[in-house]
Amino acid sequence: MTSTFEREVLVRFGHCDPAGIVFFPRYYELLNAFVEDWFYDGLGIDYATLIGARRVGLPTVQLQTSFERISRIGDRLMQRLWIERVGRSSLTLRVSFDGADGTRVSFGQVLVCTSLDTHQSQPFPDDVRAALVRAVQQQQSSEQ
Repeated sequence: MTSTFEREVLVRFGHCDPAGIVFFPRYYELLNAFVEDWFYDGLGIDYATLIGARRVGLPTVQLQTSFERISRIGDRLMQRLWIERVGRSSLTLRVSFDGADGTRVSFGQVLVCTSLDTHQSQPFPDDVRAALVRAVQQQQSSEQ
């Protein structure tokens, strides 16, 4: 499957534990930053405005993780994101962080669109839905 968004990230000293490998909670921080960047750079949606002025939340409601190989300081990981499903108010993503020797960690993540005023789920705003649909179409055309 062809990813819809990818970028390279450098494993830094601050990501690692005393054993010299990525401390597992840091992968979740890297995942969150990557998804935010996908909104900005992949979907063209200003994430800060979405959360701030527009009061639209995108909390993670389900997260599956598979730690497959260790990563060390100085490693370069290719972060890749696929859209698995777009619903009325939820989004299912597949994400992998890959090193030269294969996948280091992979995620299945479900985000739900919510109102930050009521904390209830709501349909995606029209511009967000349109951007997600375009991304799915690009992903599908890349696979053919």
